[in-house]
Amino acid sequence: MPKLPNEYKFLDLSDYGRTGGHWIANQLKNTRFTPIHVTTLFVFAGLFAVLCMLNGYYKAAAFLIILKSVIDAADGELSRLNKKPSYTGRYYDSIADIILNFCFLLAFWYVTEISIIYMFIAFFGIQLQGTVYNYYYVILRNAVQGDSTSRIFEVAAPKALQGESQRTVNIFYNIYNILYIVFDKIMYHLDKNASDSPPFPKWFMTLVSLYGLGFQLLLMSLMLILNLQDYVIPFFIVYSILILVFVGIRKIFIKPV
Repeated sequence: MPKLPNEYKFLDLSDYGRTGGHWIANQLKNTRFTPIHVTTLFVFAGLFAVLCMLNGYYKAAAFLIILKSVIDAADGELSRLNKKPSYTGRYYDSIADIILNFCFLLAFWYVTEISIIYMFIAFFGIQLQGTVYNYYYVILRNAVQGDSTSRIFEVAAPKALQGESQRTVNIFYNIYNILYIVFDKIMYHLDKNASDSPPFPKWFMTLVSLYGLGFQLLLMSLMLILNLQDYVIPFFIVYSILILVFVGIRKIFIKPV
C-alpha cells in the first residue's frame, strides 16, 4: 500500500530519496534482505558520515548523509513491495533516526566552537520540527486510508502484524516511546484539534515538508559542502521558529469541520 492515495499525494521536499530508495528496494525484492537489514545499512551510512565529519572530510560526510536519506527511503519501499508492513521496522527506523540526529549534531559541536548547550537546544529543535511534519503527515494518512503503520497517538504497543513477534514490537515500542513521547506531547498540545480538520491541502503539506527529516539532512549536507559547519547548530535553533508559523497556518486556514 502506498503512503497516500494518488489524489492526496503532494510535493514532499524531504522525499527526494524516494526514487533511489525505490530502485534499491526493487533490487532487494527477491533476496533475503529485509527492511530491518536496510535500516541497519542506513545506520552504518550515518555513522560513517559522523566519522568523516570528525576527521574533516566534510564533502564525504555530506555525501554519506544524503546516501543515508536514500537508503532510509528504501526500507519502507521494500516493506510495501513485499506487502509486509511491520511495527518493529517502523519503530526501529524512528529510533535509528533520532540516535543518528543526535550523533550528527554532536559531531557538528565537536568540530566547531559552539556551546554544547546550544547543541542540545538544536537537537531538541530538530526533533520537534520533525514531529510537526510527522504529526500532520500521519493525520493525513489516517484520514484518507493511507499507510497505517504509523499512528497519530502512540498510547500503547500495537498488536503485532503477521510475521513479527509481539514481544519484539513491545520492546521497540517502549524504546520509541521513551525517545519521542516529549516531542509528541508538545506537538499535540500545540495543535490538539488538527485531527478534526478536513484532509490537509497539498500546499500545506509541501510547506510542512520543509521540516521533514530528509530536508533537514539536505540542509546539513549543503552547509557541509559550503564549509558552513559553524552555522548548522545556530541555524536549526532559529529554524524552529517556523513551528509556530505552521501551526498558526493550520489553525487559521484549515479549520476543523
